[in-house]
Amino acid sequence: MELIFYTLRGVAGAIVNPALMIVLVFLGIILYLKNKNLVIMQKLILGDNINTPLELTLSQIVLGILAGSIGSLILSVLGIRFWENSGIIYLFMISIVLMFIKPRFICFSYSGALLGAISIIVKLLSNFIPLLKNTNIFNIDIIYLMTFIGVLHIVEGFLVMIDGDRGSIPIFSNKNGRIIGGFSFNRYWVLSIAILMLALSNKDTSNYITTTIQTPNGWPFISGELSDKLLTLATISVMPLYAVVGYSSITFTKGKKEKVLHSGISILIYGICLAIVAQIARFGLLFKVLVIVFAPFAHEMMIKVQRNNENKYEPKFMSDEEGLVVLEVVPNGIAYNLGIKSGNKLISVNNNNVNCESDVLIILKENLYNATFTIKDSKGNIKDIPVKTTKGKRLGMILVPRAIKEKDKICVEENKFSDILNNIKEKH
Repeated sequence: MELIFYTLRGVAGAIVNPALMIVLVFLGIILYLKNKNLVIMQKLILGDNINTPLELTLSQIVLGILAGSIGSLILSVLGIRFWENSGIIYLFMISIVLMFIKPRFICFSYSGALLGAISIIVKLLSNFIPLLKNTNIFNIDIIYLMTFIGVLHIVEGFLVMIDGDRGSIPIFSNKNGRIIGGFSFNRYWVLSIAILMLALSNKDTSNYITTTIQTPNGWPFISGELSDKLLTLATISVMPLYAVVGYSSITFTKGKKEKVLHSGISILIYGICLAIVAQIARFGLLFKVLVIVFAPFAHEMMIKVQRNNENKYEPKFMSDEEGLVVLEVVPNGIAYNLGIKSGNKLISVNNNNVNCESDVLIILKENLYNATFTIKDSKGNIKDIPVKTTKGKRLGMILVPRAIKEKDKICVEENKFSDILNNIKEKH
């Protein structure tokens, strides 16, 4: 119980520590500005925002702190710990640098593999450079490093399943000459993490939370390369810090909840596999290299499998001759209050076929904003729904059109978010 208590105390230290509090505020501002742009795009596309920037930001921080606390407890119970000067902090710095090369490289699988490779190279060079033998820089236990990254992915998997669909944006694409609808996901969470750090008893540990901790029998449950004799001379302390994990994906074959559930489970399985595979690093240099290679390779394979599934399965949101598919519905909007849901199909309006949302609005205007929608739900049931709206008020739903006019198309492949946002504003 003492180990759990001091781990949670370390997590709390990340919140109350003035320096780390500044980091949290800084991260919060960045997330808020990002979410503000996202909400603007939601409003331009849907006519209303599904979430507020503050709501999106608070959920990223609060859920991140909660998930970080759980992850920290798992790490502490397993016995994952690092030397104070081992360079584990570089894991987070490398992630930030790699993010500028490609956003998805912010994942710790890539930075962890790079840091692990540097650690092995430094150890090999120390056989030829005596100066390197007397330093702990990059002296990282590969078993603990990869288990640490595996646990972070387990936590990330649950975050994606619970909160990954929040802030999603409806998107359209073209497949075999037909318009298909889908969703774009781009979500980040701020994890508050407490890492167990080791320092020799004669070293200064004033920067950490230190005390004598009563550990459970059999602890640590995962043994690294540290000898028991060396551990008896070391002081265990808790270092609080912040880490950022993210989820970015698109889908045209699944609903929002279904997509994040599948993605979250994939990330969870990857995290468990990495934590298990990390244990073979104890058998020598070759196995350490295998673990380091496995981390990014397996992560790339996970992404490739998800992409292949997107190409293999049929699009979920594709309109046909029968009617227009509803892609998204704004909560508490007109369509939402009428019981219309994502995945439903609008067959007709006042018995008139429609090709896009503008056709619906024209019919509403001609009938003084009174009409009857013929809707087909996901179970195949067809029903007529009376609709009464007011002038200038949008229906609060996005329909997948049968075709898009050339002037309304926006290429998002190479454009930055700000450019896409400006293009959308110009077309409204």
